[in-house]
Amino acid sequence: MTQRETLIEELLKKPYWIIDILPKQVPADSAGQYFTVEEYYRKEPQIFVIREKQLNVLLKLNCYQDLFVEELKKENPAPEELKEALQSRYLNILAGNALIVSDPGDTYMTLYGPEEELLSLIRSLATAEGLFVWKGKDEWGIR
Repeated sequence: MTQRETLIEELLKKPYWIIDILPKQVPADSAGQYFTVEEYYRKEPQIFVIREKQLNVLLKLNCYQDLFVEELKKENPAPEELKEALQSRYLNILAGNALIVSDPGDTYMTLYGPEEELLSLIRSLATAEGLFVWKGKDEWGIR
């Protein structure tokens, strides 16, 4: 196991935040139609709109610090390369001593172990894109 892989494993055990289209976790007993709405957003063209917002957060974050995309084995990939990867595959993205996980089938990204300064920056970038950042819980409920 490489040093980066070990770091990723350690970060996956740390507190996490969700970068999402929703402002907070949907309770398991919600009266709404979460699953129907989630399925709607996971289809084209809606998922591509969400991916563009996520890409914009990552690209703007990359203006402030290096990003290493584990699956590409590359630091600071070109914007077009990051866009293609974000839309087509699961990604572990190291941002300093934090980890951003993205799955092309999900409407959210997960941020593990950020320091307060990074969390604040990501919140600002996400807000500018119409996304929300909220603290994850140990038990997910619906999500």
